[in-house]
Amino acid sequence: MSTTTVYVAAGSNVAPLENLRRALDVLDHDFAPVTVSRAYANAAVGFEGDDFINLVVGFQTDLNVHQVIERLHAAETACGRERLAPKWAPRAMDLDILLFGDTVCAGPGLTLPRPDLLKRAYMLGPAAEIAPDTVHPIERRTLRELWRDLQATQAAHAMRPVELAWKPARGDKA
Repeated sequence: MSTTTVYVAAGSNVAPLENLRRALDVLDHDFAPVTVSRAYANAAVGFEGDDFINLVVGFQTDLNVHQVIERLHAAETACGRERLAPKWAPRAMDLDILLFGDTVCAGPGLTLPRPDLLKRAYMLGPAAEIAPDTVHPIERRTLRELWRDLQATQAAHAMRPVELAWKPARGDKA
């Protein structure tokens, strides 16, 4: 069975440091070793609310995309996320697949690569940090190049680094 490299955006604005560490513990348990970007605080998008703290995590898996989504939903639930919560509202945890290898698909409930990756600094910046040479399967450009262009063409969504203080339980490199 072949492995797929997956990049996932993680964000929270409800006890965000605690919930991000909890989500990373679950992801590390399910997908170790994981690679984790720095965490960044930024203003909520789409509604008035507390700042979000966001990061990107990468890992390899032999699971299919739907099995990975099931694991992400379990991690969100472990952080107190309610599945039927409104889309534009505070979140205990939001885990979204940005890239699933070279998979390109568009359908109900799943579009890959995630379209927001090219528009949201809090997704693209951390993804480019941990996977600068990864090629976007539609754009055919590296995440480093896409990040550089996003920063140059618009006022990047203000992000400030935040100390997460998370270490993998297994002692794997983060």
